[in-house]
Amino acid sequence: MKQIIAMGGGGFSMEPDNMLLDTYILRQSNKATPKICFVPTASGDADSYIARFYDFFRKQSCVPSHLSLFKPPVRDLQRYILDKDIIYVGGGNTKNLLALWREWGLDIILKKAWEQGVILAGISAGSICWFEQGVTDSYGDELEPIDCLGFLKGSNCPHYDGEPNRRPTYQNFIKEKQIQSGIAADDGVAIHYAGQKIHHIVSSRVDAKAYILGNHVDLSEKEVQPYFLGSELY
Repeated sequence: MKQIIAMGGGGFSMEPDNMLLDTYILRQSNKATPKICFVPTASGDADSYIARFYDFFRKQSCVPSHLSLFKPPVRDLQRYILDKDIIYVGGGNTKNLLALWREWGLDIILKKAWEQGVILAGISAGSICWFEQGVTDSYGDELEPIDCLGFLKGSNCPHYDGEPNRRPTYQNFIKEKQIQSGIAADDGVAIHYAGQKIHHIVSSRVDAKAYILGNHVDLSEKEVQPYFLGSELY
């Protein structure tokens, strides 16, 4: 099954004391000790970001590793990626991420991995990169549309409640047809896709939500209540 887990915000990099989203990702592999690989390209392979990844995942039942395109661990990147169960993409500059991935052919490798059942997951830039389009601050201090990999149809906007300009800007982009209809996620929300369909929407925060936006006649925004991962009923 082709799976992508797109997070609006949260996980080890934003909620170090709240492991709900990251443990959810690990569980989806259905393996006792899944191999999870962090791809920190969007942050320029920030040492502190990589360290936080290992600080968390070395304490879990998994085999953590990371892929640097600045200091590649191996020459055969395809073999390296296809050996993993989960690819976890960090946040940062989406434009730079896409440019480097395309230069290295990592975009093609990741699509092959996805088609072969490797779980793709990510936060912020690591969320919008999988869609046809996204909302990014990669170009400076303004939010702008960006064309992405297109594994998933439509557009995506993370940090919907975490940054004050995100919601009105995304709404306006869709209303003015500068960007396709799509889905937005508050910080703490993960949208789990099986193929092109939403399989689950889950959250690490009680009040966090997702939103489906469209512009068939007029702008529409439908609020979606996720499953709270901390609930005893989940």
